[in-house]
Amino acid sequence: MSDDPGAPLLAKDDGSVDRRERAPSQRSKASVPSHRTGRSTRSLKAPEESTPLLSRDDNRHDYGNAPPEGTALSTAASSLRSLQGGGSKKGKASRRWPTIIALTMLTVVLLAILGLGFAAPEVAAQYAKEAMVFEPTDLSIDSFTPFGVRARVQGDLRMDASRVHKKVVRDLGRAGTWIARAAESKSTEVEVFLPEYGDVLLGSAFIPPIVVNIRNGHTTHVDFITDLSAGDLGGIRRVANDWLDGSLDHLRVRGNADVSIKSGIFSLGTQSLSESIVFEANRIPIMPQYQIRHLEFSDAEQHGEKGMAANVSLRLSNDYPVNFEIPEFRFDILVPGCSADEAYLTLGEATTAEAQVKPKIDINVAVSGFVRELPEALITACPDTQTSPIDRLLGSYIEGRETLVYGRGSSSPSTKTPMWITDFMKDVVVPVPFPGHEFRDIIRNFTLADVHFGLPDPFASPNSPMSVPRISAVVKALIGLPEEIKFPIDVARVRADSDVYYKKKKLGQLDLSGWQHANSTRTVIPNGNEEGLLVQSIVKDAPLHITDDDVFANVVQALVFGGNPVVLGVQAKVDVETETVLGKFIVRGIPATGKVFVKPISGGNTTFSPKVGSLEILESSRTALTIKAKVNVTNPTEYSATVPFIDINISVNDTVLGHATARDVSVVPGPNQDLAVIAVWEPSCQDGKKGARIGSELLSQYISGYNTTLTLRTHTLSIPSQPRLGSALSIFNLTIPTPKLTPPPNPNRPIQPNPPKEPASSAPHFIDDAVFHLLTSTAVLTLLSPLPHTSLWITSVSATASYNNTPVGAIEYDTPFKVPPGASDTPRLPVDWSLGSIGHDAVKKALGGTLKVEAEAKVGVRIGEWKERVWFVGKGIGARVKF
Repeated sequence: MSDDPGAPLLAKDDGSVDRRERAPSQRSKASVPSHRTGRSTRSLKAPEESTPLLSRDDNRHDYGNAPPEGTALSTAASSLRSLQGGGSKKGKASRRWPTIIALTMLTVVLLAILGLGFAAPEVAAQYAKEAMVFEPTDLSIDSFTPFGVRARVQGDLRMDASRVHKKVVRDLGRAGTWIARAAESKSTEVEVFLPEYGDVLLGSAFIPPIVVNIRNGHTTHVDFITDLSAGDLGGIRRVANDWLDGSLDHLRVRGNADVSIKSGIFSLGTQSLSESIVFEANRIPIMPQYQIRHLEFSDAEQHGEKGMAANVSLRLSNDYPVNFEIPEFRFDILVPGCSADEAYLTLGEATTAEAQVKPKIDINVAVSGFVRELPEALITACPDTQTSPIDRLLGSYIEGRETLVYGRGSSSPSTKTPMWITDFMKDVVVPVPFPGHEFRDIIRNFTLADVHFGLPDPFASPNSPMSVPRISAVVKALIGLPEEIKFPIDVARVRADSDVYYKKKKLGQLDLSGWQHANSTRTVIPNGNEEGLLVQSIVKDAPLHITDDDVFANVVQALVFGGNPVVLGVQAKVDVETETVLGKFIVRGIPATGKVFVKPISGGNTTFSPKVGSLEILESSRTALTIKAKVNVTNPTEYSATVPFIDINISVNDTVLGHATARDVSVVPGPNQDLAVIAVWEPSCQDGKKGARIGSELLSQYISGYNTTLTLRTHTLSIPSQPRLGSALSIFNLTIPTPKLTPPPNPNRPIQPNPPKEPASSAPHFIDDAVFHLLTSTAVLTLLSPLPHTSLWITSVSATASYNNTPVGAIEYDTPFKVPPGASDTPRLPVDWSLGSIGHDAVKKALGGTLKVEAEAKVGVRIGEWKERVWFVGKGIGARVKF
């Protein structure tokens, strides 16, 4: 036998020496016994790792049987056959010693087996532990039992000596397993404990007798059925909860078993084995991935109770070689409460249908759920917040984020579920990640109709809703219902916080945070076959917080001067109070994207003409007049507006001549009558003498019938509570024709049945009539004052009259006279005739008749303390000539 323990037990004969031709062993003769410590005389070569202990031809299968026909028996074989009585009696005495030697060798082999099994159990255990490789090929559950499962285990077991680290252990193990060839275990109970959890019993298994080939490199296919029983369910729950919480970084298990082993006819006794294994976190199984293939919610009735049903189709990934049928299982659906230390709230219950699991094939599972009524704690706002647990759940789902719900064994389990599973799961809470559904396009259309704009209230607190522009409108939203929703739903109230954009730049925030009543109607979305919900709500005085004054100025410019609709983008988070079979609850944070089309204010035509109905002088000073006017204007848009306060500068050629203030004015689409405006006329306020000169020139042109215009422009204090807004709008000028003052009719003039219609551009007629007295060389003018409540004074008159561009006469008069409201005659004004002129001759010829004359004058005017000197040019003044 070789001294090298690593040499194989059997080696193939290389064929260079035929056993039938080999000379009989010298050991069969009487000779000097060889010493085991010395070098063998049978070999000229030193033993090597590959030298076999016993030479064997693997192509021969007659070991221990009769040799093939025509084959000579070896000495050892002949001796064995002689012991069995199958050999020839001839030469019996000569073969006695070889027989004794063979029996001695077998005795040594037996001692080797016993030595490996009993004398060196640590070596055998270490070799078995490191060399044994078991590859499961199939694990199936034959059936569920009242205490566990009956499983069928199939796999391949082989010994791989190369896995053994210590050479001594590897060599002894190879030698011992070669000698033993096969091992058989009797029925064995294996118990598995958890040392780090109070040594609780995880479970036990009954293993039937198993025979395996334990030689190196040989594979044995095992196939057996075992009963697996659950151990301490309370302890197992602790492990499961730690695993679910993510706090299980490793798991130490210890297996105990009393194993009775035999090899052939030799019993190796009963070994008490105890082995500990540590599973690190990366080797502990993880929760299988799953995919929701179908989801549907509908109203339903169960056991006479109305509620909402959910039907879910799942596909679970399966990377394990297991084969069994999952029984029906019922569990409660839980959601977190307001805080982490509060108990979970029950949302409903669900049942999984029976499912077949096949090795490494994804599993299809059908789940049906039912929610009867939402508990009060689920829809009640949490302390110090405005959101409830259901708000958080739905909010996470709507935003497309993964949402955690939890499952726990139902308190009313299914009768089809084994009791031990029910007992185990009743206190185990399993987190179930539920993928979110991003409702980015759920609101398909978002519009505002019957829009009413309100300017800030100047007396409101700076941060109050009335200190910013406000919008009232009918909000219309077309909601595309997700295909999962198959139950009736109504919208009772809505609210939202909206960001308003113009050309992708943020204009401001439309505050719709107050609840608004709404109504909803089922409809079909245009250009599609999906169902939708049309929601309408009336919004009143929603604050519009302008965040970018430049963007707002661009919007106003487009509305006033663009002539085309202005498109505003709206991005909002909408809260909806819904009414379903489960009752009322709020769905918060639904994203909404829409467009608001605002029609232009003037249609591109900024020459609309406000008309002044009446004027009233409220106050006067040396350089200023405060005037109250009633203005008539037509609003060409569909929008209405409320103006609590606004102040606008009145200017000509960039020179501010005064300002106009409107308070509590409401403008509606179409004609608007008697809008009260307070104007302050003070040309010298900002530009001194230049302003006074321009103001005088404007008045002169106006009363002379020239086409004059006024420019309206906001300023910093136009809206006191929003100075930046007024400043931003000041870059735009709104130029309008000077409002036409319509004097009252002359009561002394006969009423014409069909008076000719004067053109809109005709000059105002402040001189209604004139009478020339030839004898006294005087003239009396009939004046029409546009001031219905205030008298004005003419302090001086310097005028000339002409006819066909030839002088008629001149008037110089510096005695002040009063002009009361309505029609009145001046005192007799002295006339210095232009004697000998064609114009004077025309006057004489018109005696007793009427003559159309032209007039140019410089007139001093006083209203209260205010004084001004203006010029006047009039044509076609009808003058009667009397003697």
